[in-house]
Amino acid sequence: MRIIDTNIKQTVCKKLAIIEKEYNVNIILAIESGSRAWGFESTDSDYDVRFIYRHELKWYLNVLPRRDVIELPIEGIEDYSGWDIRKALFLMNKSNPVLFEWLKSPIVYKVDEGRFNMILDIHKSYFSPISSIYHYMHMAKRNASDFLIGNKIKVKKYFYVLRPILASIWIEKYNESPPMEFETLLNLISDKNLLDDIQLLLQRKKAGIELGMENKIHSINHFIQEMVMHFDKATRSFNPREKPKADTLNDLLWKLVF
Repeated sequence: MRIIDTNIKQTVCKKLAIIEKEYNVNIILAIESGSRAWGFESTDSDYDVRFIYRHELKWYLNVLPRRDVIELPIEGIEDYSGWDIRKALFLMNKSNPVLFEWLKSPIVYKVDEGRFNMILDIHKSYFSPISSIYHYMHMAKRNASDFLIGNKIKVKKYFYVLRPILASIWIEKYNESPPMEFETLLNLISDKNLLDDIQLLLQRKKAGIELGMENKIHSINHFIQEMVMHFDKATRSFNPREKPKADTLNDLLWKLVF
């Protein structure tokens, strides 16, 4: 668990209390997502607050569907959005990697321990290695094609390619959802020269040094190309997991909202 500035945490918690009152919901979990949770934020990075909430029981007893997300306009460096618990469980059934990341965030602003533990007790049963690797590698390849083409590149964008690749390596090695922290994922790299190049880049970014258009870093580019080729082949041998019956999530939803 990472420690966050006390003033920021108080500001976020006050805003979460306002959200609960205005929308008549109870927040089960509120965490930090994005670069601050990943551990490669700059000094001026936004705070990306994400949360899972529940309504009163009667809200779920409707013929017509209701809006199941809360999204607030970005104010300054604070960005708030959340999912209703029914939507969250629906996404868990699909092994949504974003949801699994929220459950592992190292920065927690608010948590209903009892209900959160119910979710933790079951979430691993719904994790799909193959669909998660497809998600992360699609992200890595898209970001690489957008930002890492040519001799001059946006150097800070390396992190948005490296993290999903390292997440895929973690899944392949441990058969579980990856941690959010970038530095934890770096432990997967055994090539010292490559590791030194990435850590130097990480130090520069966290120090607030402007990382603009620079020459590509060949060791990192080579690693990215190598891993893309590896996972293009490796995913062919993955077997899908069998999920628990749908009643399992229905029963959990009932317990969480009752």
